[in-house]
Amino acid sequence: MDITVFADKRLTWRDRTYRCALGRSGLGAEKIEGDGLTPVGCFDLRRVLYRPDRIANYGVAKPETRLPICPLSPNDGWCDNPDHQHYNQPITRPFGPSHEALWRDDALYDIIVIMGYNDDPPVPGAGSAIFLHIAHPGYGPTEGCVTLAVADLLEVLASCGPGDRLCVTSAS
Repeated sequence: MDITVFADKRLTWRDRTYRCALGRSGLGAEKIEGDGLTPVGCFDLRRVLYRPDRIANYGVAKPETRLPICPLSPNDGWCDNPDHQHYNQPITRPFGPSHEALWRDDALYDIIVIMGYNDDPPVPGAGSAIFLHIAHPGYGPTEGCVTLAVADLLEVLASCGPGDRLCVTSAS
Protein backbone atom coordinates (compact mmCIF):
# COMPACT_ATOMS: atom_id res chain seq x y z
CA MET A 1 0.00 0.00 0.00
CA ASP A 2 0.99 3.61 -0.41
CA ILE A 3 1.50 6.27 2.21
CA THR A 4 0.63 9.50 0.39
CA VAL A 5 2.27 12.84 1.14
CA PHE A 6 0.71 16.03 -0.22
CA ALA A 7 2.19 19.49 -0.87
CA ASP A 8 -0.02 21.01 1.84
CA LYS A 9 1.90 18.96 4.46
CA ARG A 10 -0.62 16.16 4.92
CA LEU A 11 0.27 12.49 5.02
CA THR A 12 -2.43 9.88 4.56
CA TRP A 13 -2.16 6.20 5.45
CA ARG A 14 -5.02 3.77 5.53
CA ASP A 15 -7.99 5.78 6.81
CA ARG A 16 -5.99 8.40 8.75
CA THR A 17 -4.56 11.83 7.92
CA TYR A 18 -1.50 13.21 9.74
CA ARG A 19 0.31 16.54 9.78
CA CYS A 20 3.83 16.27 8.37
CA ALA A 21 6.79 18.50 7.52
CA LEU A 22 8.63 18.63 4.19
CA GLY A 23 11.81 20.08 2.74
CA ARG A 24 12.64 23.77 3.27
CA SER A 25 12.49 24.34 -0.51
CA GLY A 26 9.18 22.50 -1.02
CA LEU A 27 8.71 19.62 -3.44
CA GLY A 28 10.47 18.89 -6.70
CA ALA A 29 10.98 16.25 -9.35
CA GLU A 30 14.59 17.29 -10.10
CA LYS A 31 16.36 16.90 -6.75
CA ILE A 32 20.03 17.77 -6.33
CA GLU A 33 22.21 17.25 -3.28
CA GLY A 34 21.69 20.01 -0.72
CA ASP A 35 18.77 21.79 -2.46
CA GLY A 36 16.29 21.25 0.41
CA LEU A 37 13.64 19.72 -1.85
CA THR A 38 11.53 16.75 -0.89
CA PRO A 39 11.54 14.56 -4.00
CA VAL A 40 8.26 13.83 -5.80
CA GLY A 41 7.68 10.16 -6.57
CA CYS A 42 7.04 6.80 -4.93
CA PHE A 43 9.73 5.19 -2.80
CA ASP A 44 9.79 1.74 -1.21
CA LEU A 45 10.10 1.62 2.57
CA ARG A 46 13.37 -0.29 3.00
CA ARG A 47 13.95 -0.61 6.76
CA VAL A 48 13.59 1.09 10.14
CA LEU A 49 16.48 2.23 12.33
CA TYR A 50 16.03 3.34 15.94
CA ARG A 51 17.97 4.58 18.98
CA PRO A 52 17.86 1.68 21.47
CA ASP A 53 18.95 4.00 24.31
CA ARG A 54 15.99 6.36 23.74
CA ILE A 55 13.14 4.26 22.36
CA ALA A 56 11.70 3.56 25.84
CA ASN A 57 11.03 7.33 26.09
CA TYR A 58 8.25 6.73 23.54
CA GLY A 59 6.63 3.91 25.50
CA VAL A 60 7.90 1.04 23.34
CA ALA A 61 10.76 -1.47 23.48
CA LYS A 62 11.28 -0.97 19.74
CA PRO A 63 9.06 0.32 16.93
CA GLU A 64 6.37 -2.18 16.00
CA THR A 65 6.48 -2.88 12.26
CA ARG A 66 6.67 -5.65 9.70
CA LEU A 67 9.52 -3.80 7.96
CA PRO A 68 13.09 -4.94 8.61
CA ILE A 69 14.30 -3.17 11.76
CA CYS A 70 17.73 -2.56 13.26
CA PRO A 71 19.06 -0.59 16.25
CA LEU A 72 21.42 2.30 15.55
CA SER A 73 24.87 2.59 17.10
CA PRO A 74 26.91 5.74 17.84
CA ASN A 75 29.13 5.05 14.81
CA ASP A 76 26.33 4.94 12.24
CA GLY A 77 26.29 7.55 9.49
CA TRP A 78 25.10 8.20 5.93
CA CYS A 79 27.41 9.32 3.11
CA ASP A 80 26.27 12.53 1.38
CA ASN A 81 29.43 13.11 -0.67
CA PRO A 82 28.46 12.73 -4.36
CA ASP A 83 32.08 11.98 -5.29
CA HIS A 84 32.44 9.03 -2.92
CA GLN A 85 31.77 5.38 -3.83
CA HIS A 86 29.44 5.05 -0.81
CA TYR A 87 27.26 8.05 -1.77
CA ASN A 88 23.71 7.72 -0.39
CA GLN A 89 24.63 4.62 1.58
CA PRO A 90 25.14 3.84 5.26
CA ILE A 91 28.69 4.20 6.53
CA THR A 92 30.57 3.62 9.77
CA ARG A 93 32.04 6.66 11.53
CA PRO A 94 34.65 7.97 11.76
CA PHE A 95 34.43 8.61 8.04
CA GLY A 96 36.47 11.31 6.31
CA PRO A 97 34.21 12.34 3.41
CA SER A 98 31.06 14.40 3.96
CA HIS A 99 28.39 12.46 5.80
CA GLU A 100 25.48 12.76 8.18
CA ALA A 101 25.64 11.29 11.70
CA LEU A 102 22.59 9.11 12.36
CA TRP A 103 23.23 9.09 16.14
CA ARG A 104 22.20 12.67 16.92
CA ASP A 105 21.98 14.80 20.06
CA ASP A 106 18.41 15.82 19.20
CA ALA A 107 15.53 13.33 18.85
CA LEU A 108 14.95 13.69 15.09
CA TYR A 109 16.66 10.43 14.18
CA ASP A 110 15.52 8.38 17.17
CA ILE A 111 13.37 6.55 14.58
CA ILE A 112 14.32 6.62 10.89
CA VAL A 113 12.62 4.92 7.97
CA ILE A 114 15.07 4.39 5.10
CA MET A 115 13.31 4.97 1.80
CA GLY A 116 14.29 3.69 -1.62
CA TYR A 117 15.23 7.12 -2.94
CA ASN A 118 18.22 7.29 -5.34
CA ASP A 119 19.62 4.00 -4.12
CA ASP A 120 19.35 1.44 -6.90
CA PRO A 121 21.99 2.46 -7.88
CA PRO A 122 22.73 5.86 -6.34
CA VAL A 123 23.19 8.64 -8.93
CA PRO A 124 25.90 11.03 -7.71
CA GLY A 125 24.44 14.42 -6.82
CA ALA A 126 20.77 13.38 -7.13
CA GLY A 127 20.17 13.58 -3.38
CA SER A 128 20.93 11.47 -0.34
CA ALA A 129 19.60 10.65 3.11
CA ILE A 130 15.93 11.15 2.23
CA PHE A 131 14.20 9.57 5.21
CA LEU A 132 10.88 9.45 7.01
CA HIS A 133 11.69 10.44 10.59
CA ILE A 134 10.58 12.36 13.70
CA ALA A 135 9.49 15.98 13.16
CA HIS A 136 11.15 19.05 14.65
CA PRO A 137 9.11 20.62 17.43
CA GLY A 138 6.62 22.87 15.63
CA TYR A 139 7.09 20.85 12.41
CA GLY A 140 10.00 22.94 11.14
CA PRO A 141 11.20 22.26 7.58
CA THR A 142 13.64 19.50 6.72
CA GLU A 143 16.56 19.20 4.30
CA GLY A 144 14.31 17.07 2.06
CA CYS A 145 12.92 14.39 4.36
CA VAL A 146 9.31 13.80 5.38
CA THR A 147 8.68 14.00 9.13
CA LEU A 148 5.88 13.13 11.54
CA ALA A 149 5.24 13.53 15.25
CA VAL A 150 6.73 10.53 17.03
CA ALA A 151 3.34 9.09 18.07
CA ASP A 152 2.11 9.39 14.47
CA LEU A 153 5.28 7.78 13.09
CA LEU A 154 4.92 4.86 15.50
CA GLU A 155 1.24 4.47 14.55
CA VAL A 156 2.01 4.44 10.82
CA LEU A 157 4.92 2.01 11.21
CA ALA A 158 2.77 -0.44 13.19
CA SER A 159 0.84 -1.28 10.04
CA CYS A 160 3.66 -1.01 7.48
CA GLY A 161 5.38 -3.94 5.89
CA PRO A 162 7.38 -5.08 2.89
CA GLY A 163 5.98 -3.71 -0.36
CA ASP A 164 4.64 -0.50 1.20
CA ARG A 165 5.77 2.79 -0.32
CA LEU A 166 5.84 6.48 0.49
CA CYS A 167 4.47 8.52 -2.43
CA VAL A 168 5.07 12.27 -2.51
CA THR A 169 2.75 14.21 -4.82
CA SER A 170 2.72 17.89 -5.71
CA ALA A 171 -1.09 17.87 -5.43
CA SER A 172 -2.70 19.54 -2.41
